[in-house]
Amino acid sequence: MLCAISGVAPEVPAASRKSGHVFEKRLIEAHIAEHHTDPVTGEDLTVEDLIELKTDRVVTPRPPNLTSIPSLLSAFQNEWDAIVLESFTLKQQLAQTRQELSTALYQNDAATRVIARLTRERDEAREALSNVTISGGAAANGDAMQVDGQALPDALAAKVDETQQMLFSTRRKRPIPDGWATGEDVASFDVTNTSDPLYPGSSMISLDESGELALFGGTDGVAGIYSVSQQKIVQTLKAGSPVTATAWWGSRALVATSSGTIKVFEDGVETAELGSHAGAVTSIALHPSETILASAGADKRFIYYDLTTMTVASQLYTETEISTCAFHVDGLLFFTGGVDGNIRIFDVKTGDAMAVLETNGPVRSISFSENGTWFAVAERGSNSVSVWDLRKQAPIKALDVGSPVDSVRWDYTGQFLATAGSGSISVQHYTKATKSWSEPVRKAVPARDVAWGVNASSLVALTPDGGLSILGAA
Repeated sequence: MLCAISGVAPEVPAASRKSGHVFEKRLIEAHIAEHHTDPVTGEDLTVEDLIELKTDRVVTPRPPNLTSIPSLLSAFQNEWDAIVLESFTLKQQLAQTRQELSTALYQNDAATRVIARLTRERDEAREALSNVTISGGAAANGDAMQVDGQALPDALAAKVDETQQMLFSTRRKRPIPDGWATGEDVASFDVTNTSDPLYPGSSMISLDESGELALFGGTDGVAGIYSVSQQKIVQTLKAGSPVTATAWWGSRALVATSSGTIKVFEDGVETAELGSHAGAVTSIALHPSETILASAGADKRFIYYDLTTMTVASQLYTETEISTCAFHVDGLLFFTGGVDGNIRIFDVKTGDAMAVLETNGPVRSISFSENGTWFAVAERGSNSVSVWDLRKQAPIKALDVGSPVDSVRWDYTGQFLATAGSGSISVQHYTKATKSWSEPVRKAVPARDVAWGVNASSLVALTPDGGLSILGAA
């Protein structure tokens, strides 16, 4: 019977009622007084839980090596040597621990200094960016920009409300216009004309309301207006920097550039310059009321312009570089697509963030259906187009077109969705009566962008070499 603490025969043995282990009574009482636990099992233990065992007292004989003074001195010397060695080992471990602690403290201090420096540099860069933006806006518009403004002025906010109420009340009652292309007409599309390369590096094309004039430009800083019927350039517009996006404002041409500005041309003459992005303008969108223009840029910012005064009305920074943007067809919401794969929805009037929708990759293109609830999204490198329901804030259909898609465009009636990509041009047809999708046409024509012609009777595609391909009924 040995003590569970000392490992030798106890002089006054005591057993635990709970674990049954035997201890030297004085040792277990000292342990309980300090820890209140069983040293073997760790359970709670009190002195009352101990049972003193009655045994015959046995005198343990002295070990042979302790029967003489020389033996005792030898034993003491061995004990002293062991203590000295243990003390030396403990000192070594203490010195090593102190060194490790010193290194860790130094690394922590260095990391704190690096974080502080990076934070300071980030804040300085943001301030410099704001200063550049302010100076650019002042030079372009003649007035200082409102850097922190988010809400639109009251007059523009009232115009947004008026436009939304008018479009929302008439949208569902709107009939398909007479003479609009049918599924059979679209199915007969084929390439009817292809132009020579006109503006290499072009990335976007816009058709005016008549469907007669196509606006696009290239990396040489020149944009052109192409007559579809005459099959030639009828006006040349000098933008001064590589053209990154285009749009029509009535009969006026809007050309965005890599220098962060948007130039307004009328009858081939530059009449105004908007924008102050600290980097390239990646996308522009015209509000349905045609009184507000939005531009989005690589500087993670979008700006609203009041087209009646040609000044900045509001601006807002986002969390990532914006690759595309679009107004909802009713004009109350503004959508941005980011390189981080998120679609952010904002209230046009207040600038408040309404929702963030996650996609599977960087967003290349967003297009709204005229039904007001659906929008199509193209993602970089993806062979499919996602059709989202705004009410559910989730995709309801994935349309595989067989090759990466760069651009998507709905027609005016919301029946046909055109896609353009490096491998083909296709049209997806939604039949409302049967709630089904079909693909009436797919042509192996590489394109970077596509636009619907008048009455959806044709498609105008921007080819990778900066030319145009016209698809129409054969």
